[in-house]
Amino acid sequence: MNPEDLVREHTVYACVMGSRAFGLATEGSDTDRRGVFLAPTPLFWRFEKPPTHVDGPADEQFSWELERFCLLALRGNPNALECLHSPLVEHADATGRELLALREAFLSRQAHETFVRYAIGQRRKLEADLRKHGAPRWKHAMHLLRLLGTCRDLLRTGRLVVDAGDQREPLLAVKRGEVSWAEVERRMNRLGEEADTALAGSPLPAEPDRARVEDFVIRTRRASALGVQVRA
Repeated sequence: MNPEDLVREHTVYACVMGSRAFGLATEGSDTDRRGVFLAPTPLFWRFEKPPTHVDGPADEQFSWELERFCLLALRGNPNALECLHSPLVEHADATGRELLALREAFLSRQAHETFVRYAIGQRRKLEADLRKHGAPRWKHAMHLLRLLGTCRDLLRTGRLVVDAGDQREPLLAVKRGEVSWAEVERRMNRLGEEADTALAGSPLPAEPDRARVEDFVIRTRRASALGVQVRA
């Protein structure tokens, strides 16, 4: 089966991500779409396995196969976790609704390590831009600050909220280059320290509920093999 047909015909969950989901969209912002598709179980019986992810078919569209997506989310991958918490859901069938019902099962204190590790990588890229071009990519700096704030609040509350809320205008000021790099660095350091402090008393469990998620994937695969749909 053509990879793009897997997205067209077997998507169980689809949402809008990026600036529009984060409450940071401005005129001209792209519409980034993310989704999860369920490759029919019989495809796994072949020597050539179905893809773990697919770019397209639309512009700015990216989808994961269900099992790959669940594994990433269990590891605390920021992109996967935030995808499940987008306020802009465009499609969710019965399987997708059950996946959404499992959102809390993926959350754990491991998010601290994965979010911070991702943030460190992004910060290094910003610093490389600064050395090469004399200025960072301000849009990327904005999103890094948002991510660090999201991580801190997740650890404090046990809830993952992707919308920037009352931080919209301060973050957009960063995107417009109205905030000095020194001040951006100070904010990054403060948010990182606050996330570290929140970790010790976080209401999140030490690990995600892997057994619950695995049960969902197994039942979904079995239902696909039998030609029936999982009921939420």
